[in-house]
Amino acid sequence: MSDAREARADGPATSDAEVDPSRDASTTAGGIDADGSGEGRSAAPRGLLSEWAVPVLLFVATIGTTLYGGAMLEGHEVRTFADLAKGWVFALPLLAILLTHELGHYVAGRLHGVDLSPPHFIPMPTAFGTLGAIIRMRARITRRDALLDVGAAGPLAGLVVAIPVLIYGLATSEVKPMTPRAIDATVLLEGHSILYELLLFATHGPMPEGHDVFLTSTALAGWAGLLLTLINLVPFGQLDGGHIAYALFGAHHERLSRVVLISLPVIGVVVGLAYGLPTLLAKEPWDFVLRDFAAGMNWIVWGLVLTVLARVGGGIAHPPTDDGALSPGRRRVAWLCLVLFVLLFMPSWMRTF
Repeated sequence: MSDAREARADGPATSDAEVDPSRDASTTAGGIDADGSGEGRSAAPRGLLSEWAVPVLLFVATIGTTLYGGAMLEGHEVRTFADLAKGWVFALPLLAILLTHELGHYVAGRLHGVDLSPPHFIPMPTAFGTLGAIIRMRARITRRDALLDVGAAGPLAGLVVAIPVLIYGLATSEVKPMTPRAIDATVLLEGHSILYELLLFATHGPMPEGHDVFLTSTALAGWAGLLLTLINLVPFGQLDGGHIAYALFGAHHERLSRVVLISLPVIGVVVGLAYGLPTLLAKEPWDFVLRDFAAGMNWIVWGLVLTVLARVGGGIAHPPTDDGALSPGRRRVAWLCLVLFVLLFMPSWMRTF
């Protein structure tokens, strides 16, 4: 539980063989060589300054906006640099999670000889200070093992940082009685997943009736890392989960993406009904009813965002690979990622109480 939340983090990546610089990681792929090993024809060399200048500037700007968001979460009015620096307890762990996620993609791509850009962070003056990051792909991955490595590396690397951050954050967060609902006051409740519930139980034991954990800024950053991973593991298009799904299921990927696109708004409606109908039947004030019916709105919005991305990017079909199956070890990694998606799934990302 906390009193300020808004997040969108993005870190998809791809590939390894056919150049198409007009498309980016969240909607496409491209390529540098025929066998996906990184040998043979490579992309034209790029200068260090031209390649890294914009990404570095964007990252510096994102440091500033996440510090600002963290300072606001900590209750500080930002007037000086010293005030801004007080947001480090949120900014540092959040940026560590995001950067590790993106570098997971980047390093895996480079190891496979993939032509890809450095991570481009997106600074935003929101409560979280960023909308995440993207990596522009300039190549199509031609081997399923390489595709799996690049797609899975980001979420897995990000979780390696996010889980310890969240454990520490939860351990230092207090469990307090929840204040009664009020029409003139709202509290934002973070979404709960199976993994989050397990970590919450491990750090605080059974939650007393009428109580909740009030997240510190560091705990909120760790929770945002789980949400980031969940969003990117959705098995659609060229999200991280889409790359993993294509590597695992091949030609069935497009059908799965269509099912996902239809399912997301349905999930949002079902979640809204699950929260809203009991409140309506209990004849609670309409303010409370409307708040609860909006509990699943995040999934509806995410479905719309993915629809727009698919249309802008030329559809939901994934660029094909040239080989037929994953190696046994990579297949286990792919199924692990799908299990993680289930463990991270939050019916409601965030709702007002």
